[in-house]
Amino acid sequence: MNALIMASEAASTGMDPHTMAIIIGGGIFLTLMVLLLVAVSYTNVGMRHADHAEGEDVHRQFKVHGDKH
Repeated sequence: MNALIMASEAASTGMDPHTMAIIIGGGIFLTLMVLLLVAVSYTNVGMRHADHAEGEDVHRQFKVHGDKH
């Protein structure tokens, strides 16, 4: 049994398996959180108000006046 443990330690990559598990688990968790954020941001798409004509704004900086050219 000791030979098996020694062979397993010799073949290891040098990183503790617990650390590797935390890195992989953290990556999966971050991916799921990003997907959750995307899904939650798309829930507002159907709740938009109806469009309406824009009124005249006298303080608008870039006025569109195509009929005066």
